Amino acid sequence: MKSKYVCLIIVILSTFSVKAQLLQDKEKFTHQDTLRGSITPERAWWDLTYYHLDIEVKPELKFISGKNTIYYKVVSEPNEFMQIDLQQPMEITKAIQDGKELEVQVEGNANFILIPTKQNIGDIKSIEIHYNGYPREAKRAPWDGGFSWKKDKNGKHFIATSCQGLGASVWWPNKDHMYDEVDSMLISVTNPKGLTNVSNGRLRKRVENNNNTVTSHWFVNNPINNYGVNVNIGDYVNFSEVFKGEKGDLDMNYYVLKENLEIAKAHFKDAPKMMKAFEHWFGPYPFYEDSFKLVEVPYLGMEHQSSVTYGNQYKQGYLGRDLSDTGWGLKFDFIIIHEAGHEWFANNITNKDIADMWIHEGFTSYSENLFLDYYYGKEASADYVIGTRANIQNDKPLIGHYNVNNEGSSDMYYKGANMLHTLRQLIEDDEKWRQMLRGLNSEFYHQTVTTKQIEDYLSEHSGIDLTAFFNQYLRTTKIPTLEYEIKAGELKYRWTDIVEGFDMPIQIDIDGKSEWLFPNAEWQTKNIKSDSFNIDRDFYVNSNKI
Repeated sequence: MKSKYVCLIIVILSTFSVKAQLLQDKEKFTHQDTLRGSITPERAWWDLTYYHLDIEVKPELKFISGKNTIYYKVVSEPNEFMQIDLQQPMEITKAIQDGKELEVQVEGNANFILIPTKQNIGDIKSIEIHYNGYPREAKRAPWDGGFSWKKDKNGKHFIATSCQGLGASVWWPNKDHMYDEVDSMLISVTNPKGLTNVSNGRLRKRVENNNNTVTSHWFVNNPINNYGVNVNIGDYVNFSEVFKGEKGDLDMNYYVLKENLEIAKAHFKDAPKMMKAFEHWFGPYPFYEDSFKLVEVPYLGMEHQSSVTYGNQYKQGYLGRDLSDTGWGLKFDFIIIHEAGHEWFANNITNKDIADMWIHEGFTSYSENLFLDYYYGKEASADYVIGTRANIQNDKPLIGHYNVNNEGSSDMYYKGANMLHTLRQLIEDDEKWRQMLRGLNSEFYHQTVTTKQIEDYLSEHSGIDLTAFFNQYLRTTKIPTLEYEIKAGELKYRWTDIVEGFDMPIQIDIDGKSEWLFPNAEWQTKNIKSDSFNIDRDFYVNSNKI
């Protein structure tokens, strides 16, 4: 028993290592946190329209240099300064607009560029940000990210970026706040010959230079969040297929190390299966114009838009383990399903503030069991999501602190998934629920959102006031507890450990049949014929028999 208990603890702790893209836990925040996490006056007056990121990567030196040309629209009375983020030890070497070099005032990881010329509302302007340096090396990608400078089995460079939470400004200068996504961008990467770079979007061209380097130009046609932008450099080979999807032909490309080509061709069959299931549940893949790619990397994987990175060692589950401990988690490759699920929730629908990251992770963790639902049925999917409850700690609320780049609890993954699974029961109509999920991806297509927008949408389209429901599961660590007593043919019941106004109905099995109870904070009674009483397992609640 002791050995089994120790193993369980190891698996649970590993789960949180797998799932959490979390920043260092803290309750006290600095001025730098505010500059990073809020829409400062130096950010608010301009709206991103286009990036051209043009860099050279020098693997032997672990050094990058280049520039980001930022195009923007003036949307309000301009501030004297423009805030551009670039994390130390990287540094901006110069900023140029209209052929003139501008003054740059550095305040930690925020760079304030003095804009001396008149900027009129409605103007489209551009500014070149030149930079270089030795970017932070990822200590434990993707959770403690940056640049991963690795080598493959043949001794060739194997390089990748990952920066969720930490921020894209760890390796390139940008407006590093989730609220403003660039409309489109060009990613130009120069690296040594003999290696291939794969980034987001579609490859426009690949140019061999005279100095034993090669430059690849990748164009992203759709809005993209900053942390979704990636560079992956290795000795890649490519194979592809065409998926017949809801919006027509979707190019699906796979980039893997040469020695893994054959195993990848067999293993990546989960990718079109994923696409078929998720288009059913969530609507069309949101980035047909940019294609879909899986790219092998030297870390576990990440949801980089149209360039999903993969490092699950060609195993089912999470590195061969089932995170639900039910057996169903070994029916799919966890990284393919989970990270690709983020194309709908994180890349299509993106939280404005990282405090609302449950929108990304709750829905995407929920997508794992919807994949199972599509191929193995409703009971299999319920087994899986209920099995993941063992990973929930209820240490702090799912929503973090706003305006300081602070995420909520890592419970946003599986507590979030079980909250949504519970909501599905309240809807009582699986087709309506499916249309609600698809409607989210249509209503908020290519948008950044707040939790209020998501909550309001689900309340409106369910026809249920879900205010107390979301306050309970998102903003507290309390799990609703159905307290009850059975005595002399009478069932007495109420909710405890609840927020004000919580009155969620719940299905029970009583007297051999299923029916609904409508408890609230006050005691209610019901006549019953026997002591047989069970709460439907699909509801994420506790119970307490008096």
